[in-house]
Amino acid sequence: MTTETLKKTPLYDWHAANGGRMVDFTGWSMPVQYTSIINEHNATRNAAGLFDVSHMARFRFDGDNALQFIDGLVTRKVADLKPGRIRYGLVCKDDGGILDDILTYHLQDNDGKSYTWMVVNAGNREKIAAWINDRLPADVKFTDFTEQTAMIAVQGPQAMGIAQNLVEGDISTLKYYQGREATILSHPGLVSRTGYTGEDGVEVTVPAENAIAVWEALHVAAAEVGGHAVGLGARDTLRLEAAMPLYGHELSEDITPLQAGLGFAMSWDHEFIGKAALEAIDKDSLPVRVGLVMQDKRVPREHYPLYSGDQQIGEVTSGSQSPTLEAPIAMGYVAPQFAAEGTLIDVDVRGKRHAAKVVPLPFYKRK
Repeated sequence: MTTETLKKTPLYDWHAANGGRMVDFTGWSMPVQYTSIINEHNATRNAAGLFDVSHMARFRFDGDNALQFIDGLVTRKVADLKPGRIRYGLVCKDDGGILDDILTYHLQDNDGKSYTWMVVNAGNREKIAAWINDRLPADVKFTDFTEQTAMIAVQGPQAMGIAQNLVEGDISTLKYYQGREATILSHPGLVSRTGYTGEDGVEVTVPAENAIAVWEALHVAAAEVGGHAVGLGARDTLRLEAAMPLYGHELSEDITPLQAGLGFAMSWDHEFIGKAALEAIDKDSLPVRVGLVMQDKRVPREHYPLYSGDQQIGEVTSGSQSPTLEAPIAMGYVAPQFAAEGTLIDVDVRGKRHAAKVVPLPFYKRK
């Protein structure tokens, strides 16, 4: 895509004017970094990081049977989701391959009327929208709110205090994976307590026309405690340390939730697309996701082959130097007999073998 054809979030002009190095990310012009990946990473771990995640798709469902409809699409049961609750789940094909990993929200408006909200990966917006529309019952209304809204994530030890400055009502009462409508800097919006960095924090969703005012207020508050605007580069190192899978890397239509280690996102007491195939799979015959720590300073990268002796046993799906651990780490898929903790395997780095050890995931967990 050319620069002119890339989609832009409501915060694009701020990023471009404030040092954001813009890149093409799944058809969106997004900041990969402002200063350095390490600075932005450490700011999030130690204080707060501010992320523009407006490129992620936001869908709304209205109708008494909306949750029941979505329940049949996702691996995690949501028909019993209480108002204010959020659940992580996966949308699968008939054969069990993953179409996307998504968040389902059960929300209520100011009149107490329930509706369902869904957050979908940016690169899968059109695919999941088509999947939904092909199955949408007449009594459920589906609306894509992606371009009418902006979504900002505030993550890190100081995140809740920073966001509280803008949100009416006490957001500390929100537990992890809860959300609600809220007034944010006098604008209507949503606030939710999830995240993709391994840190505590919230996301605020506001109308697109209010995005820059909200972002700038958050940015000022974050800067006062050592926080920073964060680009896609540090977002990737943060989520890798927290062992959170990324669609197109650890997740794809050729990978099942069971291989990816996402059993917690499966509910077997309801019917969903792909359930029969997943029940029939021989888990011991398919590659599984593992964590790897290099035994030297070589940094593993996506698609680097993994070996045991002369046998290729898998490949790297994500790899980087870990700013927090100060060591090269990776996730990848290997044949199950090589997945045990402590197993030594080789990573082919540009034609040379370098040892790595299989370790438990996540690499990093906040105190």
